[in-house]
Amino acid sequence: QVQLVESGGGLVQPGGSLRLSCAASGIIFTFYTMGWYRQCPGKQRELVATINGGGFTNIAASVKGRFTISRDNAKNTVYLQMNSLKPEDTAVYYCTADRGVVHWGQGTQVTVSS
Repeated sequence: QVQLVESGGGLVQPGGSLRLSCAASGIIFTFYTMGWYRQCPGKQRELVATINGGGFTNIAASVKGRFTISRDNAKNTVYLQMNSLKPEDTAVYYCTADRGVVHWGQGTQVTVSS
């Protein structure tokens, strides 16, 4: 079955950086658009970034210029590099694999606080 396992979350100070990873199994990785969503406290889940099999990316305006999405097709892994983190980036971050049906990871907590 499809498994998406996120890692790399944690506590970071404002202005700091984190890199999230998501290892996928049970899919033909290059066939899927991979993505990151987040759910901030008290808010609806929102799109952060996506990357298709060819490497084309879509980045939410709220994080553009600070976050970068990338993928390593040889490792079946997608990454989210997060720089210049702000307290409002605090959220549970979810990895997704989309080929019409969207599969979700279990989420990883990112907390930005001094």
